[in-house]
Amino acid sequence: MIACLRPLSALCLAGLLAACTSSPSSSLGELPRTPEASIEQLLQQASEAKPEQAVLLRLSAADLAYKQQDVGRSARILEQIPMESLKPAQQIFASTLAAELAMARNQPKSALKALSHPSLEHLAELPVDQQVRTQLVRARALEADGQTLAAARERVFIAPLLSGEAASNNHEAIWALVSSLPLDQLQGGADRDLAGWLELARLTKTSSTLEQQQAAIDNWRAQNPDHPAAKQLPQALTKLKEIAGQPLTKIALLLPQEGQLASVSRALRDGFLAAHYQAQQSGQPQPAIELYDSSKLTSIDDFYRQAQADGVQLVVGPLEKPLVKQLSSREQLPITTLALNYSDSGQEGPAQLFQFGLAAEDEAREVARRAWADGMRSAVALVPRGEWGDRVLRAFQQSWQAEGGRLIAAEHVDQPVALAQQIADLFQLRQSEARAKRLQGTLGVPVAAQPARRQDVDFIFLAATPQQAQQIKPTLAFQYAGDVPVYATSHLYSASNDPAQYQDLNGIRFCETPWLLNGDDPLRQQVGNQWPQAGGSLGRLYAMGVDAYRLAPRLTQLKALPETKVDGLSGRLSLNPARRVERQLPWAEFRDGQVQRLQDSDS
Repeated sequence: MIACLRPLSALCLAGLLAACTSSPSSSLGELPRTPEASIEQLLQQASEAKPEQAVLLRLSAADLAYKQQDVGRSARILEQIPMESLKPAQQIFASTLAAELAMARNQPKSALKALSHPSLEHLAELPVDQQVRTQLVRARALEADGQTLAAARERVFIAPLLSGEAASNNHEAIWALVSSLPLDQLQGGADRDLAGWLELARLTKTSSTLEQQQAAIDNWRAQNPDHPAAKQLPQALTKLKEIAGQPLTKIALLLPQEGQLASVSRALRDGFLAAHYQAQQSGQPQPAIELYDSSKLTSIDDFYRQAQADGVQLVVGPLEKPLVKQLSSREQLPITTLALNYSDSGQEGPAQLFQFGLAAEDEAREVARRAWADGMRSAVALVPRGEWGDRVLRAFQQSWQAEGGRLIAAEHVDQPVALAQQIADLFQLRQSEARAKRLQGTLGVPVAAQPARRQDVDFIFLAATPQQAQQIKPTLAFQYAGDVPVYATSHLYSASNDPAQYQDLNGIRFCETPWLLNGDDPLRQQVGNQWPQAGGSLGRLYAMGVDAYRLAPRLTQLKALPETKVDGLSGRLSLNPARRVERQLPWAEFRDGQVQRLQDSDS
């Protein structure tokens, strides 16, 4: 069995050779066999059998209950079997089953703990089917625990031992894992196959256009002909090749050139065209861009008729929310459209309409994701008063509770004069002061009591302007809550170069666009040299313009392959079922007046 000669985790080659035998060595003990009896019969036989045989029968009964999806009964039977009475092979079997039961209850940490039993050192000495079973549940547990790279490594190691449907499923799972990793984790590993997977994922992420992506994939396959992914491209990349064979030749950019949104429109347009010119420099053919002025529109139907007559295949825009809402109410559109704003949340719109914008709700969801990954479990929220604050709070609350977190309280920030009272209310400081006064009244003597805040708050979710945030952080310290971590949306970051502005924000973590956190990006530098304002808060709009251009040819890909993510300059982009682009953002922290980028979390 040649497959046994590949490395598995950190287990030694000698053990692997032993695994090629059909059964464990006598010192490891016998594994339970596939039973030809019911659970009740197995347990009855166990009650009458000698201790060594009884253990195997009970393990078989527990395993049978698990395979019949009776998780509770399987766990009860397994709990009655003392691990110390088992031989190593049986301990591995029991630990694997315990891990599978933990995963059935969505408890990946418990599963990994079960798989840390000392007996697992002998896994490579067991039959291949047991190795596969153990390592597959370990891979699933690592993935569920947010250890994506480790899960991919586990699946790569076990791939040669699989065949048929199991091999195909594992192949696709490896690609799903490596393609979801952040760029800084896509570095070569010691294992050649894993290094190849990581390199393929890196190439697909760092190619600006579909054409560049296809060229990079073809070149990688030519250089790695024996790699499993070269012999059989993952399904997502096969579909990508089909999509790339249908090139986009003409795009309409529909933006207002006059009115209140003109400055926003200019930043979006300049970012869009900058991405177009950069792509042209690659030598690959690019679609022609036709500019249309939405501020002069008298009829959206007339515009589409004109665009069709002009040979347009895709419309990027409009920006104005009323126009997006109008499009969203249609049953269908004559041309696929990427709107640069969102209609009302309950309005899905026609199949030809995609929606993309810098939604504050994305950032609220990002705070929930990051805080949970950082181990936070209970939150209070501070958001601005008004419709915008309500939307942001609702998005945070829904995502936070979906993760399993608890939102204890929320306050809407308005006038600075009320801020101290609002923060005191959030942390129940007034109750603390009242308790001290009651004690003083009972004792009849002055009581020296420092107000104490509630202790069940792990962090504060903050959505605020720079001015509000500069008042909030010192007020937290004044109200005895200065040690509570603060996770914020990007709205508190003005992107100025004045450290004095950030001194009062020290310690706050916030999500932000890659554009403003990664000054080394070549296109970001090029645009910043031409338009200095792109380095400030307007930079988010330039980034959105760049990403709109890069998304344009990939809308079919995002729709056909829902797991696809595009690493853009406004965030990591994906498409939800309502065809709205959602962003996942990197993180930074204010430290001594400076902005420090934080390591990405891949959970």
